[in-house]
Amino acid sequence: MIHTTLISAATLEQHLDDWIIVDCRFSLADTEAGATAYRHGHIVNARYAHLDKDLSSAITDFTGRHPLPDFALLAKKLGDWGISNTSQVVVYDDAGGAFAGRLWWLLRCMGHDQVAVLDGGIKHWQKLGLPVTTVLPHVKPAIFRPYFNESAWLTALQVQNALARKTICLIDARTPERYRGEQEPIDPVAGHIPGALNRAFQLNLDSNGLFLPAETLREQFKRLIETNAAEQVVHYCGSGVTACHNLLAMEHAGLTGSKLYAGSWSEWIRSKNRAVAKG
Repeated sequence: MIHTTLISAATLEQHLDDWIIVDCRFSLADTEAGATAYRHGHIVNARYAHLDKDLSSAITDFTGRHPLPDFALLAKKLGDWGISNTSQVVVYDDAGGAFAGRLWWLLRCMGHDQVAVLDGGIKHWQKLGLPVTTVLPHVKPAIFRPYFNESAWLTALQVQNALARKTICLIDARTPERYRGEQEPIDPVAGHIPGALNRAFQLNLDSNGLFLPAETLREQFKRLIETNAAEQVVHYCGSGVTACHNLLAMEHAGLTGSKLYAGSWSEWIRSKNRAVAKG
């Protein structure tokens, strides 16, 4: 059986030796915190992927805070981590999937649908008393051949044009305060892209940090996007990372085909020619 959206801790426990597991823990406040946490204890056989160094490319004057990675380099890293085109991959973090969703989405962009996010992450894993280790995995390198789906993401210009034509439904995954422009702790300009709806990615989780049932997510997203088809939905956030959480939630809910504005808010505000809305 292929797992393509979420996977439970109980299921992963049965496959620790035959699936490829990747730890994606990260902190925007301390960019080495995830790597440190990994060294202090990770799920058995997990590799570590660093958001800035592995899953993004260098920031320029025209990009957002987490530009898309060099896909050729990433394909080589995936192979170095033992991921082949037939591997079942499981990704996790300690933030409800906020960072693991990035690698989940990147793999799908590269034609690898056989990837799932660990529901509840390592926090839920440890809560269940499941094993963690400080032992680094023995990795057998593989060859990963990407098959790109470049229609999975939009550029700033494509977003502008699609909004003008009213052919997309744009969803902002940041907190309501940031969306409304009342506070902006990270980026130099507050507000949102005009016409965007707001759904903070945290709403996809219950009080235990697990994803809501698929039927509940489907109902909530259908109410938000109204008559728009799932394929018309484009997600964004501060830098294109946590927006993947909403995309994952929609896929898990059976609302397939939504896309990502990869540059997101931190790229949008790089140009004074792009409008900003508040409230």
